[in-house]
Amino acid sequence: MSIGIVWFRADLRLSDNPALYAASQSCDTIIPVFIDDTHSNTLNPLGAASRAWLHHSLQQLQHSLAQHGSTLILRQGSALETLSDIIKSSGATQVFWNRLYDPISTQRDTQIKQTLSTLVSVQSFNSSLLFEPWQILKADKSPYKVFTAYWKQVLQQGINHPLTPNPLHINPPPVLPHSLKLNNLQLLPSKPRWDEAMMQHWQVGEAAAHQQLEYFLTHGVAHYSINRDRPDLIGTSKLSPHLHFGELSPRQIIHATTHYKSTHPEWSADLLKFESEVGWREFGYYLLYHFPQTTTEPLDQRFKQFPWRSPSEYAADLKRWQQGTTGFPIVDAGMRQLWQTGWMHNRVRMIVASFLTKNLLIPWQAGEAWFRDTLVDADLASNVLGWQWTAGCGADAAPYFRIFNPITQGEKFDPDGAYVKTYVPELKGRNAKVIHAPRQLGEHYAYPLPIVDLAASRARALAAFDAIKIK
Repeated sequence: MSIGIVWFRADLRLSDNPALYAASQSCDTIIPVFIDDTHSNTLNPLGAASRAWLHHSLQQLQHSLAQHGSTLILRQGSALETLSDIIKSSGATQVFWNRLYDPISTQRDTQIKQTLSTLVSVQSFNSSLLFEPWQILKADKSPYKVFTAYWKQVLQQGINHPLTPNPLHINPPPVLPHSLKLNNLQLLPSKPRWDEAMMQHWQVGEAAAHQQLEYFLTHGVAHYSINRDRPDLIGTSKLSPHLHFGELSPRQIIHATTHYKSTHPEWSADLLKFESEVGWREFGYYLLYHFPQTTTEPLDQRFKQFPWRSPSEYAADLKRWQQGTTGFPIVDAGMRQLWQTGWMHNRVRMIVASFLTKNLLIPWQAGEAWFRDTLVDADLASNVLGWQWTAGCGADAAPYFRIFNPITQGEKFDPDGAYVKTYVPELKGRNAKVIHAPRQLGEHYAYPLPIVDLAASRARALAAFDAIKIK
C-alpha cells in the first residue's frame, strides 16, 4: 500500500488542486497535512487578521475532507522536521505540495525538497498562478517591469487553462499520525476577541469562495469597469481573501469569466477588465519572484536615498493614520473599514497609501506592515506591489507628481458621502456637499481637525522627489 503526504499551504481547497490530484492518482492512501510554521518565519509573519481567517478556512477544509472520509493532520513547528517525522511514523513514500513564490518560502522549499528527496519522492506543482513567473519573459530573457507589456504577453499565450480534475479518492491510511486540535494552533486572538466582529462580514472556505464568485458574476460584473472605483457601491468581487488562502484558484476564476463572456457578450468589456485585475495579482507574484529584495527595498534604487521622515518624527502621525483620525474623511473611513472588516476598498487603499507616503512622508514599509497585519487578504506580493506603486518606487509606479487629493477623490468616488457616513458616523449630519472636506474650526462635529495641510505637504513631497532627481 503506497502512502502519500499532501502538504497544504496556500491552497486550502479540494478542487483544481494539482498536488492533491497527483497524490490521488499515484497513492493508495493520502495523509493531508497542514503545518503552522509562521512562528519561525520572523521576516514575513502571517498577520493577526490573516491568522483569524486561516483558522476558519482550516475548519472548512477539515469539514470537506471529513465528507470524503479523510482527516486533516495539524502540526506546528518546523516544516522539514514535521514532514520528516510524519514520513518516519507513517511509512509514506511520496510527498506532494503546491508551490509558493515569496523568497522565504522558495528558499525553504528548496531545502526541504533536497533533504526529503534522499528519502522519498517529492513533487511540487503550480496551483496559484496562471503562469509560472519564469514562463513569461522578454525576448532577451529578462523579466518585465511594466504591467501592460507583461499582460499582453500573457494574453497572447492564453489564460483559459484546463482545470485539474477533482481527486479520485482521499482515502486515509489505517493509522494516522498524531494531530493537534485546531484551537491548539492558537490562530485566533486572545481576549478581547476582536476577530468575532470582523469575521461577521465574511463567509470562509472553498464553498463560500465559489458562492462569492457566482454572486459577483451575476450581480456585480455589469458596469464593473466603472463601479469598481466606487467604495459606496458593491462594485468589486471581494474574492481577494479567498485567493490569498487558495480557497479558489485564478484558473477557476478565468474559467468562469470565459463562460460568462460567451453567454453574456454585453458584459465582455467588464469581464476583460476584471480579468486584468486577476493579472495584476499575477504580476505581483511575478515581480516578487524576480525581484525578491522588494519585500523590504524599493525596486527603483533611487528611492534608497529618499528623505523619509524619521520614526521619532512620524510616530504620532502614523498612529493617527492607523486609527483613522487624520481629519480627512475618506482616509479615515478607509482605515476604519480596514479595522472593522479586515478589508478595504481598492480605490481607498490607493488614497490612504498616497496620503501616508506623500502627504505624511512616512515610508511605504510602515504602511505595508500595517496592512499585512490587519488585512484578511494580506497577500505579500499584492501588498508590496500596491505600496511601491503608490509610493512611486515600484514597477509601473504612479508618477512622482501623482499625489491623491483625499478631498477631490472622495467627492468623485463617494459623491453622496455614503461610504464616509458608514465608517465615520460622527459626520452623518454633515451636508453631502462638504462631507469630504476636513472639519473647520468652530464646527460642532466630534471629528478631529486635519493632521496636515494638503498644499504644504504636497509641496514638501515634490521637493523630496526632486532631492533624489525624480523628474
